[in-house]
Formats: sequence, structure tokens, C-alpha cells
Amino acid sequence: MRINVIGAGLAGCEAAMQIADRGIGVNLYEMKPQKRTPAHKTDLFGELVCSNSLKAMRVESAAGLLKEEMRRLNSFLMKCADKCRVPAGGALAVDRDIFARLVTEGIEAHPNIEVIHAELTEIPADGITIIATGPLTSDDLAEDIEKRFGGSLSFFDAAAPIVTAESVDMDYAFTASRYDRGGDDDYINCPMNKQEYETFYQALINAERAPLHDFDVMNPKVYEGCMPVEVLAQRGEGTLRFGPMKPVGLTDPRTGHRAWALLQLRKENAAGTMYNLVGFQTNLKFPEQKRVFSLIPALHRAEFVRYGVMHRNTFICSPRILDSDFSVKENNSLFFAGQITGVEGYMESAASGIMAGLNAARRLLGEKTLTLPGDTMIGALSRYISDPSVKKFQPMGANFGVLPELAKRPRDKRERAAAYAYRALDSLDKFLIENIGDLNENYS
Repeated sequence: MRINVIGAGLAGCEAAMQIADRGIGVNLYEMKPQKRTPAHKTDLFGELVCSNSLKAMRVESAAGLLKEEMRRLNSFLMKCADKCRVPAGGALAVDRDIFARLVTEGIEAHPNIEVIHAELTEIPADGITIIATGPLTSDDLAEDIEKRFGGSLSFFDAAAPIVTAESVDMDYAFTASRYDRGGDDDYINCPMNKQEYETFYQALINAERAPLHDFDVMNPKVYEGCMPVEVLAQRGEGTLRFGPMKPVGLTDPRTGHRAWALLQLRKENAAGTMYNLVGFQTNLKFPEQKRVFSLIPALHRAEFVRYGVMHRNTFICSPRILDSDFSVKENNSLFFAGQITGVEGYMESAASGIMAGLNAARRLLGEKTLTLPGDTMIGALSRYISDPSVKKFQPMGANFGVLPELAKRPRDKRERAAAYAYRALDSLDKFLIENIGDLNENYS
């Protein structure tokens, strides 16, 4: 008997690998290349449509803890990511093209995975199925999900522009990592004085935005972590200076002082030929992006290889629909994984795919499904998205706030983060030994 996995994004690929590595056949359905969503640009699996950053590497951070837990669960995507890292200070960033190619090659080479390039418009009636169609689930399948479960919600996500490295005027920029963390050339920093910033700010808040076309624009819900920069700016002139354009931790070598405001550019690929405008997700019209962002002195002659876009994200009301093992409460042969469940972020989606795949395989083998301990990041997120007491459900990414309080809470923030992290990893290791020792192997 085989297990169906719908969608070859981050969650779907992780789920497929977890199942296939246990000797179980997988039918992996992917509608590309016959059909793409508005945000996807290639036919590869595991395509990163927003940032190329997988967030912080430090285990003592929420994002870093999540990735370390994934490594200990034998994550396929973490192996791919580690092979195509690009310098990004304290973050794990990847060359998105190499990453997607490694994911695709790994999936296609696995003898237990059959890739079926077709769009499914309905949930399969028979067998065990994992729906991992992501935040841009095709309309027909989304309609079937809505019809069966109701409560489907949507919000809007935005991606940042990318510029060529050679078009950045280094006479107005400098390379450094914030607080000297990471390599000196991990980021290009574009400082602005007070007058330059005020000119840029006025242009930004008055710029023309792109229409959302076929999306429901009556009352879009925008996730805070991907807020378009122009929307964020409308909260007040100082908002950007305390957000994506904060100058703290960086000294402009031209002046010897901290800039009034500062935009960071992060390497987009291993060759360092393209840079991403960090925190500048946007829905401005393309000519407006060129006009407004070129007001930043270092970008006055910038060549944009990709403009920012805004797209729809869709997720189900998971607390009403799912159990903590990512299976449907009323049909334990059906699982959901990825951002459609309301976990927010690349690695959060992939982690949910690990658990959905693991549990789908265990369901087929007649074994008890598992939820990781609540003091682990993955376990806490799986409990959050399945908690019926959550009344106004919104997407949730990795953060220490979802973890249970420490017995002895250090006053120092860094010590407290470390305590959360090491408690989680100790708990996870014990759980793996007691329940799924086959996964408790060295990461390679």
C-alpha cells in the first residue's frame, strides 16, 4: 500500500522522504510544470518564493532551535540547506536555485517515491493522504477543502526585491554584520542621513501599489512577519527606523557614527552576484519600486533582477480540524502539513512535514502516532495549531513564547533563551530514544 502526498513544496518533500525512508511507497503529486501558482517561477521542488534566509543558526534562538530539532529528526531539507549555504552573518541563508535543485534531485532519485505531475482537484477518497499544498493551494482543491471542513482563512504575503551586486554603489555603502557577528562581507549596508530618509519615506508612503487581481481584496489579512514595507511605513515615520531599517549595531565608516536609517542587503546566491533587500517585502508597482528604492543613495543606479510581489496565503482553522499529530480529527487517514496548517515560515512548514510524514507512516504500519514533547519547539507548534482553546487562530512561527515556562527562569535574556533551547534538546533526545530510536542517529 502507498501513501499519497499532495504538493512538492517544503512540507511535502519532507513528508515524502520520512515515509519513503521507512520502505513505504509514496505517490507525490505536484501540479508543476503543467500549472504554477502566481508566486512560483520554476518547475523545481522546494522552491523558496520569499526570502532565501532560513533565519538564525544559533541553537539559543527560537529559529535555530527549530532547525536543530529538525536535524535530530533526520531532516532531508536541512541536509540540502547545509550544502548550499551563502554567507549571512548569524543566519542560515541558501542559494535558492541550488537548494531547489538538490531537493528535486533527492526526491526524484528515491526508489520509493513516484512523482506524478498532475493537479488534484479533490482530496483522494481512499488510502492515507497528506495535503501539503502550501499557502497557495489551487482554487479547485481549496474549494474541496473548504466544502469538507469550512473555516478556510486567507491572508497576504509579500516578497522583497533582488538587485545585482555590481549595481550597488559602494561609495555610499559598506560591508559589515550587525554587532560584528558573522563575516565582514555577509551584508551590504546602505546608510541614510535624516534628510535622505525623510525624502525616501515620503516617496514610499505615497507610491502606487499594484492591484491584487483575482485575490479577495475586500479585507486582506497581512501576516505581521511579511508586512509590506509601505504598509509598515504608514504606521509612522519612525517605524522603519525601529524595524527593517534600524541602524543599531553598525557604524558608518564614512562618518564614524551610526546612520539615521539603514537598509541591509543580504546575499541571494553563493556567487554573491545578487542581493536581497532585507525586510523590504512590497506590493508597489514595479516602476514605483525602481523609483522609490533608488532614492536610497547606495541604490541610485540599482539593477533589479526581481521586483517584490504580493500573493495570497491560505490556511485552515487547524484547532477545529487537526489533532497534534497533524491528522484530521474526524478522519485519521488524512493529514495536513505545511503553511496550510497555520505554521508560519519555511522551516516551520518543513518541520510539520516531518511529523506528518512520520505519523502517516506509523498509521499505515499500525503504530501509535506521535507528538513531540511540549517543551520542544516542534512539539509546542503542533500543540498550538491543534489547541481548541485558540479562538482567533492566526499563523504562528517558532518563538520561545509557545514553550512552557522554565522552572527556574534566568533574568538574563540570553541565558533564558539558552535554557529553553537546551531543555528542549534534552527532552527531544530522551523522546527519540524511548519512541523512535531509528531517528536518533548522527546527522550526516
